[in-house]
Amino acid sequence: MLKQIEKKVVAGERLTVADATAVYFHSNLLELAGMADFVRRRKHTGTTVTYNVGRNINYTNICWVKCKFCNFYAAPGSPDGYTLPHDEIFAKIDELIAVGGDVPHGCELLMQGGLNPKLRVEYFEELFVEITRRYPQVYLHALSATEIIYIAHISKLTIEETLRRLRQAGLQSLPGAGAEILSDAVRDQIAFRKDTTDEWLEVHRAAHHIGMNTTATMMYGSLEAAEQRIEHLELIRQTQDIALREIGSGRGGGKFTAFIAWDFQPEGTELQSNWDRRKSTGAEYLRMVALSRIFLDNIDNLQASYVTQGSKIAQIALRYGLNDFGSSMMEENVVSAAGTFHLMPISEFCRVIAEAGYEPRRRNTRYEFIE
Repeated sequence: MLKQIEKKVVAGERLTVADATAVYFHSNLLELAGMADFVRRRKHTGTTVTYNVGRNINYTNICWVKCKFCNFYAAPGSPDGYTLPHDEIFAKIDELIAVGGDVPHGCELLMQGGLNPKLRVEYFEELFVEITRRYPQVYLHALSATEIIYIAHISKLTIEETLRRLRQAGLQSLPGAGAEILSDAVRDQIAFRKDTTDEWLEVHRAAHHIGMNTTATMMYGSLEAAEQRIEHLELIRQTQDIALREIGSGRGGGKFTAFIAWDFQPEGTELQSNWDRRKSTGAEYLRMVALSRIFLDNIDNLQASYVTQGSKIAQIALRYGLNDFGSSMMEENVVSAAGTFHLMPISEFCRVIAEAGYEPRRRNTRYEFIE
């Protein structure tokens, strides 16, 4: 069957879910790498691998959801809870600008946090307006679908009204966090208070409809089966199909600019106490990114997860379909809370990419080159 799938890949034909299942369970990783690299080179000629100068700011860790896979949150009222004052957020942005320079919209600010009952839409409007006024260098890539849903709920707004107000205040695109696995059978087990699959997808569809780009993610390796991982990829591909059709008809303007997969980190989480499976391996990561590149034929950019995998596996993954090394981030608090911590300075980004045989090139959040 793999030979038939290879013919489809070479001809540029779309893979079916059955094809994806065959690819996933194929034992020869190098053959998967060959197909994924072929697709990558068709989309991205040459040897360029991009990276982004950015910073991750977790503006609050207060969250009432209590996801079983999360070791970052603090319940409302907990002495460990925090909401960063604006001055501290601005100081962190100053550090980002010092690294990234004065390139207009050249520095990505990724802001995400917990579902804090005290932070309604007005809080974010005030903060985003001030960030935009002070820092024209910053591209505000912030708030997961889960946060958007909660902000809309406690502010008594629709999803589209919330997105439009936040965009007016300075929000430019949404990260793909909160997707985990897009299967309610899994979500009910690992985060039963959180948004459903349809609700997560609705936010991204609404963002695309009003002309806002987003990214898509997958956190695999918790309680899902292989079939549910493929179901996740199929839903992402279908959503991108809708976005591209709207762009083609002039009714939309936004889409998924990238897809990022990473493996669940069980250490210190509520799931760990009942953990009866091995932690995902580097080989499993390579299999997932290869499958993603082959199956997600309508998403151009696949980003490495060096934060969870480390630089060596991320280097290898460039031969398995990835074309982007991700963001410098400067700090990371969610994955590192579970004991995994791999961050690199910009100079190390360039060295690691070049060492893997590629040409490093800086980009912005829209995946445009920065000269």
